[in-house]
Amino acid sequence: MTENPTQALADFVTAARLADLPEQSRERAKITLIDTIASALMGIGDPEVARIEKLALSVAPTGNSPVVGGKPLGNGAAILLNGYLINAATVCDVHQPTMCHTTPAAFPPALAIGVERKVSGADFLLAFALGVEIAIRVGVGSNYPAFRANGWHSPGVWGPFGSAAASGKLLGLDSARMRNAFGLAGSQSGGTFAAWGTPTVKFHQSRGSLSGYLAANLADAGFQSSATVLTAADGGLYRACSDGGQPELALDGMGDRWEFENLSLSVHPLATVLAGAAIALVDAANTAGAGSGDVRRVKLSLGWRAFGMHAEMQWPDPFHARLSARYVAAVAVADRACGPDQFTTTRIADPDLGRYARQNVEVVRDDSLGESGSAVELAFADGQVASAGGVVPPGAPSAPLSLDDVRAKFLAAAERVQMDDWAPKALARLERIEEAAEIDGDLVGSQP
Repeated sequence: MTENPTQALADFVTAARLADLPEQSRERAKITLIDTIASALMGIGDPEVARIEKLALSVAPTGNSPVVGGKPLGNGAAILLNGYLINAATVCDVHQPTMCHTTPAAFPPALAIGVERKVSGADFLLAFALGVEIAIRVGVGSNYPAFRANGWHSPGVWGPFGSAAASGKLLGLDSARMRNAFGLAGSQSGGTFAAWGTPTVKFHQSRGSLSGYLAANLADAGFQSSATVLTAADGGLYRACSDGGQPELALDGMGDRWEFENLSLSVHPLATVLAGAAIALVDAANTAGAGSGDVRRVKLSLGWRAFGMHAEMQWPDPFHARLSARYVAAVAVADRACGPDQFTTTRIADPDLGRYARQNVEVVRDDSLGESGSAVELAFADGQVASAGGVVPPGAPSAPLSLDDVRAKFLAAAERVQMDDWAPKALARLERIEEAAEIDGDLVGSQP
């Protein structure tokens, strides 16, 4: 490959215009934007958010940068806090081929700079879409199986590039400075699966968002950085993280095909690879008219990587409960649901549910299911057995969420945090965001 992907990506971002996105792509960008804010609303009140807020207040306690559902802060603080809010409830986007959450990187700096510079809704939407697109594309070029085998966590490594793209676009960086922004973003990349099972995996995302913002602003000031941060023979990220990667894939179809259309969105606040199994369990229990008292045994089979990540996870708090295969299986059968109410502190502490999860749920590894497939089996008290493969969850690329779907998610999330008076007006503005002369904090319910 002779083309330098770092420079090519920079050229693409600086030249892009909203008109370059086909109508279908613009619609998907808006759906993803609304879903992002809905996900952040769902994160309000999460126990870990208070700790991130304490950090944010130590970084930039005063300013006019909007915080979703909260009071404005300085840019750096708002970016950290919004980045964590988006993924706090485990219900934001994921690009499945690279297992990268992209919106927590792209949205916070686009909002901060957009409000600060009073940009139009069209420019804001474009910057957001470009940020998500670049985070995906640099990840695609990494050869994900090798990247994952080396222990890297995509949002912390590739997220800063998405943030730098969104930030740099709104700062008006030229191609050379955008390339420097990517070099600076790559110099701040980091985050491994050593953090799995702790909230640090989510901090990778908010920290990555701030890193890209810093990178773009430093590049805007004329700071120089690597021109080949992705492919340099000595320390290029593709070589360092994934045995050289497949750099040509980062540029494949760029401008003709928008990779963010392949994002998976979610309506279930739990680990992505458990969502299909949870839906299958709810469907099976509903079909049988059964609650946990009627189900003698639940068997959840998981592919080898999903088993390693989720089979032994305990559920002392909402964060871990969303990642615990045993808890998810138990609560899906007991409640015939797997929404926000199933991951409250009160619900996960229920002794009867805990006992059922430990005594009646079996989680097994099944290599025939690949990395992350799933299958379920329910044995009923009357001797009958029901089984099913994990279904395709709503929001997967083959079953994308519609505008009506994300409207419902947005309104339900706003109602849970008592923002239902604000939500319909904000939603109407977001659905026509490209027509807005100027964006402001009221789009995300942020008030002084």
